[in-house]
Amino acid sequence: MPQLRVAAFSISLDGLGAGLRQSLEHPLGVGGMALHRWAFATRSFRRMHGEDGGSTGVDEDFAARSFANVGAWILGRNMFGPIRGPWPDTQWRGWWGENPPYHVPVFVLTHHPRDAIEMQGGTTFHFVTGGIHEALNRAFDAAGGKDVRLGGGVGVVRQYLAARLIDEIHLALSPVLLGQGEPLFAGLDLPALGYRCSPPATGELATHFLLHRDEGGAG
Repeated sequence: MPQLRVAAFSISLDGLGAGLRQSLEHPLGVGGMALHRWAFATRSFRRMHGEDGGSTGVDEDFAARSFANVGAWILGRNMFGPIRGPWPDTQWRGWWGENPPYHVPVFVLTHHPRDAIEMQGGTTFHFVTGGIHEALNRAFDAAGGKDVRLGGGVGVVRQYLAARLIDEIHLALSPVLLGQGEPLFAGLDLPALGYRCSPPATGELATHFLLHRDEGGAG
């Protein structure tokens, strides 16, 4: 059965999933890029961005798994770009250039309508103003029986967690202290929401955990 998955989601040792003050120079907030060093080094990540080489091993295994069987993505607006408020124009088309690394439909949560953007390589960005449930329903319809990957950011993952809509979460714990940023789990009682954690798998640059939702949990 198709699932909603969070995959390759990196957090710091102090529980932060992004830095503060997102900008063009700091797409993941100040210091946020350091959380993802483990992924940047892998063969799967480099191949997804049209590059050769890359590491193998445990980190690569989880990176490859994160892209498997994904038929659509959901992103928060901040994951699409640093612009806030109403769209001033149509010039901003994402962080990734004309051939984004998704290659499937991507549903961007926003409060401000915008026409869909068809990109090269099979990616089309659809802008959803009706909230998390509308985005999820549209993503599953578009995924053609495959899984939907929830890419973040932190606030969007928290919303879907609180609603108990995520089936599986892959967390990559990076050996980084951000000090300031966006906490992933603050105020969320994951056991009460029905989530259980697998034993860790130690990678080359991160430690990996899988959280699964129990069907018998709350909600």
